[in-house]
Amino acid sequence: MALPTRFRDRPRRGIPLRAVAPNAVTALALCFGLSAVRFAISERWELTVAATIVAGVLDGLDGRIARLLKGESRFGAELDSLSDVIAFGVAPSVVLYLWSLQYMPQFGWTIALSLAVCCALRLARFNAQIDATEQPRKAAGFLTGIPAPAGAYAAFIPIYLWLAANDAGLTSVATVLRSTYVVVPWTILIALLMVSSVATYSWYSLRLRRTIRFEAIAVIALIGAAVISAPWPTLSIVIVGYLLTIPFSARSYARIRRQRAMGEPPSPTPPASDLPS
Repeated sequence: MALPTRFRDRPRRGIPLRAVAPNAVTALALCFGLSAVRFAISERWELTVAATIVAGVLDGLDGRIARLLKGESRFGAELDSLSDVIAFGVAPSVVLYLWSLQYMPQFGWTIALSLAVCCALRLARFNAQIDATEQPRKAAGFLTGIPAPAGAYAAFIPIYLWLAANDAGLTSVATVLRSTYVVVPWTILIALLMVSSVATYSWYSLRLRRTIRFEAIAVIALIGAAVISAPWPTLSIVIVGYLLTIPFSARSYARIRRQRAMGEPPSPTPPASDLPS
């Protein structure tokens, strides 16, 4: 039975059914990010780190699920940014304050706030440029600054090393790693990297040669095994390795800019919507 014309012509409200799954994954990432704060209050630091890591994994999946189901929407983009600023900005700030920065009464909370504020500024800049037609970095497959999940992971490096030191019985080293003399400058550095304008690698700007793809698969498998057997040192090494690529990414993007200035055709790049925030 056909619907009357007045019902057929009425615009549909809400979000389409195919957009429910990716938005549910985004909301789940938000829940895991906030759960990290709950575990931090209970001083269950291993679960705090694990919840943040799961939130980052879910954040990486929601966009891909949306593209797979053709469920992209402006609502989903806004929800993703709100989830990111809470899960990877606000929550890590509170965790770092509860773990270390609270022992610096005058400026500890201010340092913690700097991480959240810089994360919010980064995401606001990203949202403001979504509809921009000219985005040289994104067109070349690069990001501007480090993304929010990577920033949260990097901010927790002192916690990873502290957990590793405790597991090894290195009490004095653990005490140093938890001190504000270490946490404060590291937090400020990560906050500045998130809000910086330096070009950083995205997954789409990294292209492997055909001759080493099997080796790359083997390396990824070994890293996964290392995360299971020795999670804290492995996470620290992987994230520090990522941070060490920043000078190389800046140099790579500078080379691409020179090629464009000389009129050389740019290399194939992914769609702008495929790049993370």
